[in-house]
Amino acid sequence: MRLLLSILLFITATEASAQTRYTKTPTGYLMVLRQGDSIIQHLEKFALAENIPSANFTGMGFVNVTFGFFDAKTKQYNPREFRDVEMSGMLGSIAWQKGKPSIHTHGIVTGRDFVAYGGHILSGTVGTGSLEIAITVHDKRLEREHNEELGANVLSVE
Repeated sequence: MRLLLSILLFITATEASAQTRYTKTPTGYLMVLRQGDSIIQHLEKFALAENIPSANFTGMGFVNVTFGFFDAKTKQYNPREFRDVEMSGMLGSIAWQKGKPSIHTHGIVTGRDFVAYGGHILSGTVGTGSLEIAITVHDKRLEREHNEELGANVLSVE
């Protein structure tokens, strides 16, 4: 019986931690992610759940993140991972591409030595503590389109 109860509690805790954590505010939404939460996955789930036409966001908190620097010649991101750092600033946009949310985000992190690094966020999870994200929603649905010449996805405002 104890084993069954432990399993049920674990499943409930796992499901709760997988939920998007946000609340509506007068200016949009405030999302507070917790340790282990995937930043991009939670933003995508939020966009779907709230049917967000488009938005911009800013954030700060503790993270483990992989930045990419886009090499225009190879059309590839050169990745670099940073662990146990403070996200001093994150900004980005939510749009749509092929019927799915498209998150474009950049950030700046600092470590114990106060050296700053930044770039395009390829992936990231919340580290020790939390990550606070303020989201401003726009009334127009915006789409991102792949630009072959650039080799990148570009926000269309037409």
